[in-house]
Amino acid sequence: GAERCGALDGAPAVLLLRTRDLFSLPFPLTLPLVTSLSLQAAVRGWRFLLLPDAFPLARRSPLSPHGQWKARDALERQRRTLMEQFGVKLEVLPDGQRRWHGCAKDTPRCFGTVHAQTPQYLLAGRWTPPCCLRALRLTARHVVAELEAAGVRYWLEGGSLLGAVRLGDIIPWDYDVDLGLYREDVPKCRWLAAVATTGRPVEDPEGFLWEKAAEGEFFRVHFSRSNRLHVDLWPFYVRPGGVMTKDTWLGHRQDVEFPESLLVPLVPVAFAGGAARAPRDPRAFLELKFGPGVVENPEYPN
Repeated sequence: GAERCGALDGAPAVLLLRTRDLFSLPFPLTLPLVTSLSLQAAVRGWRFLLLPDAFPLARRSPLSPHGQWKARDALERQRRTLMEQFGVKLEVLPDGQRRWHGCAKDTPRCFGTVHAQTPQYLLAGRWTPPCCLRALRLTARHVVAELEAAGVRYWLEGGSLLGAVRLGDIIPWDYDVDLGLYREDVPKCRWLAAVATTGRPVEDPEGFLWEKAAEGEFFRVHFSRSNRLHVDLWPFYVRPGGVMTKDTWLGHRQDVEFPESLLVPLVPVAFAGGAARAPRDPRAFLELKFGPGVVENPEYPN
């Protein structure tokens, strides 16, 4: 009997649908047509009814090996263009493999300048593209590994700590990762020491770019020279009275001083596919920064 299917791809098909339905789609005739219509139908919750009988295919002369290669190449170029036009960043294939269409080390990130703490994708009603989250996770794990190896005392800050407590991961609408560290430990990390000494950016062997932030007295580690997704490193120090403070304040709600007794001893937590250090009482730390109930009731954008 007939069965219903959510997507058709890679096989000959005859699609029967009403003209008004076809032209109600935003991209009704975009190539490759079957893939294009399948994606748009899936978004609308449409399903295809597969009939057991097939239409006969017209006879064609077999393609030469070069002709087959040209056909596959043209189809692949059409597919890449389609994914870019639709804004699809990650494609999960039937065998479970993943094909990325978004940003990478050698490309810019998927959104432009952040205005008033709001990245472009939030203005479009979306959350962080999966390729950008992947780059943030890779950068965060790399920075954490370097700090751990150097013996630098660091901890997850702000929204990054909130993501770790709630999800064990980056908050799905965030665009950077924040780490606090002891200012006196900066010289222990060779990359931070090089930046602090020369004032110039330093690219490490794995292509991550360490630099001093233009906005103030803190450091920033980018996914690459091209892709500016980053981890911010905030140097704190203890002032009289046992209060942790720093030299640059950007006016964020969570940007406040706090007692060192709320911080140490640092404890490990799951974060971004690995582990990172956190204040000894993450909930108390977050409620001091954001207010009571922030773990259970975070503020969602849009």
